[in-house]
Amino acid sequence: MSGGGKVALVPPFNWETAAAKVRAAEDGWNSRDPARVSLAYTVDSRWRNRSEFVTGREQIVEFLTRKWSRELEYRLIKELWAFDGARIAVRFAYESHDAAGQWFRSYGNENWEFDANGLMMRRHASINDLAITEAERLFHWPLGRRPDDHAGLSELGL
Repeated sequence: MSGGGKVALVPPFNWETAAAKVRAAEDGWNSRDPARVSLAYTVDSRWRNRSEFVTGREQIVEFLTRKWSRELEYRLIKELWAFDGARIAVRFAYESHDAAGQWFRSYGNENWEFDANGLMMRRHASINDLAITEAERLFHWPLGRRPDDHAGLSELGL
């Protein structure tokens, strides 16, 4: 335990800490604040995001700034898939629209590896995009953190 009664989100992970780490990552990404999000990663973190390779916090901020300038009204749900030691596997879906108003649901899987301080050293993401209509959207909470009572991926049948 750390100060304030919070569980330390550092490896080795158990179910509770791995699930909390996944929710913390979801919350960070739903902030759409590239600088805030970058602080969850080591200064030399290495990413593969689709076909793009990113190294370090500066490139993470640049990448996320570009991403969220294109993916408007971005809302994300992550779900713990598996964990072991310092690694966590996640499945996720997010909804956003482009400048022309076309909505998309993007589905993916991520593999994460953490250092002893709980900062992510490696992130490998595989993502597929599906064009959807506005009526097919499932993520309707106000921009920002997903409310605790909003259904997750499994509950939504995703």
